[in-house]
Amino acid sequence: MIKVTDLKKTYYGKVPVHALKGVSFQIPSGQFVAIMGPSGSGKSTLLHQLALLDNPTSGQILLDGVDTAGLTQGKAADFRLRHLGYVFQEYALISELNAIENAFLPLMLLGMKRKEFIRVSTELMSKVGLSNRLHHLISELSGGEQQRVAIARALVNRSKILFADEPCANLDTENKGIVLRLLRKLCDDLGQTILMVTHEPEQREFADRVLWLRDGMLVKDESIDKAVREDALHNGYRTDVSSDPDYLKDN
Repeated sequence: MIKVTDLKKTYYGKVPVHALKGVSFQIPSGQFVAIMGPSGSGKSTLLHQLALLDNPTSGQILLDGVDTAGLTQGKAADFRLRHLGYVFQEYALISELNAIENAFLPLMLLGMKRKEFIRVSTELMSKVGLSNRLHHLISELSGGEQQRVAIARALVNRSKILFADEPCANLDTENKGIVLRLLRKLCDDLGQTILMVTHEPEQREFADRVLWLRDGMLVKDESIDKAVREDALHNGYRTDVSSDPDYLKDN
């Protein structure tokens, strides 16, 4: 699904900053990967290159067999819209629209008929536990609910890869757990490929694998044991012993 070879990124100025220094790795379809490292290690820079939000200085990125270096600006935008999904720290929702309108916006841009994009987005909003919040304005939703709207929007185009940049940074403990368990469930149930940048060590336990960066280099490729993941699902970021909401339970 993702193949990265000798990826480099330099920001030029009075003093050039070498943010990525020859990073290489592969990620198969359906894997949940966390990208971690200290501040300034290149985590977000790497995610931005993979997500086609920035252009690398050199190296190769293959996304589902497509060499992204060969995409024009217009084709890259179309590829993002059709095949990639994004979840940001600040939610990046449109306040003038209600929840379901934010979710189906990518499908409108793709030209899908109204009846169909409402059906698809309604089904996905249900999967993220927001079937009773479809027509609420963004200001009427909690931070956790807003982030779940963002997740629905990121997946409504059946995106092949979901990119999440610190998706829990602005959430309280309970909502961090809800979002992380939701991402894990999407990976397990739908085979969703997920790349998530995080700085919190506990969050890595929800992933299949961790890519550790330091000073722009990949210094460790860590696999997370299944037992660790299962323990995180049951105990991670719990504020009480109450059961999960229905949308997080196994069908």
